[in-house]
Amino acid sequence: MALIVQKYGGTSMGSVERIEHVAGKVASWRAKGHQVVVVVSAMSGETDRLLKLAKSIAPRGNQREFDQIAATGEQVTIGLLALALEKAGVPARSYTGWQVPIRTDSAYMKARIQDIDATRLRADCEAGIVPVVAGFQGIDETGSVTTLGRGGSDTTGVALAAALKADECQIYTDVDGVYTTDPRVEPKARRLDKITFEEMLELASLGSKVLQIRSVEFAGKYKVPLRVVSTFVDGPGTLITLEDSTMEEPLISGIAFNRDEAQLTVAGVPDRPGIAAAILGPVGDANIEIDMIVQNIGADGTTDFTFTVHRNDYERTQEIARKLASELGAKGVKGASDIVKVSLVGVGMRSHAGIASKMFKALAAAGINIRMISTSEIKISVVIDEMYLELAVRTLHKAFGLEEAREPT
Repeated sequence: MALIVQKYGGTSMGSVERIEHVAGKVASWRAKGHQVVVVVSAMSGETDRLLKLAKSIAPRGNQREFDQIAATGEQVTIGLLALALEKAGVPARSYTGWQVPIRTDSAYMKARIQDIDATRLRADCEAGIVPVVAGFQGIDETGSVTTLGRGGSDTTGVALAAALKADECQIYTDVDGVYTTDPRVEPKARRLDKITFEEMLELASLGSKVLQIRSVEFAGKYKVPLRVVSTFVDGPGTLITLEDSTMEEPLISGIAFNRDEAQLTVAGVPDRPGIAAAILGPVGDANIEIDMIVQNIGADGTTDFTFTVHRNDYERTQEIARKLASELGAKGVKGASDIVKVSLVGVGMRSHAGIASKMFKALAAAGINIRMISTSEIKISVVIDEMYLELAVRTLHKAFGLEEAREPT
């Protein structure tokens, strides 16, 4: 008998019929003799609807009240699922975040979990009751309701699994696992049987929407085995776990891409100590996140400083860069918002040379020019023109044999 934490997202909880379908899945796990704790999101679109209502009254209102409003979405779904489980013959009890309690800091709308008292949940499990817990929310030291930000229900699920020392945390969603890349771009993309926390974290940070980054970080920190599975299609899904000797074979596990990139170059900047801080400092002070950075030293004693930001910040960053260029005596500012970042991810890079060369040769053979390059221990990212995104993904997917099924380990 195992203790399983199951998290069901907004699509899974999108209607009464789907909630009853979820109750059936939970009941089937109980029938196998497992203890199950369930974490649920609000119905799909409900949190957006609630926040839109709040902002229609006060666009810049008190965020404590925004959290009070947003947290009601999950309060509805925990009650509905508890009723559906009782109807299916499974004893169940619903809990809001504060009833568990899940204690957080007071950073409203983006709170972080500090502690979970799992005593009630353990007692329910021992008594044969299925606890149904509201994801995305907690309570701070003042007794105020808090929410964990976008994707917070995933984090709740993983945190509860850690607190309960669960055997596995299952994330139920509308996809049946983690794929080598987005199947909508490359139809030959293959579902992975296993992937490491480190690889999943890179994929999530690079644009993969399957899991929220914070939940992967939490799972890796507390060594909680994660499994991504479909609510609607039966299957083994993808297990996200620690790296071990059986997982060394694949050089590349996946290809991620991000369409939300924009590139700026401050050209002809005087090459002197502190110039990078002089450029990046004001950008950071404007709360604009910088992704990739490249600095090229010219023969005339100047440097071209190139960096990328989120596309939504492109125009604002341009304004800052033009002002800085004038102050620093630079030759000018160039920019492009029609770019994308494509990344190879795989723990096999640690022990195999030549992956970057193979990547660059494959892109060159397809006539794709590389604007920027960034590498880490298990990742290689390139910036290319947006028009070549799909071609680049399909080219790299084929070049590294990702469509070829491997024997399960």
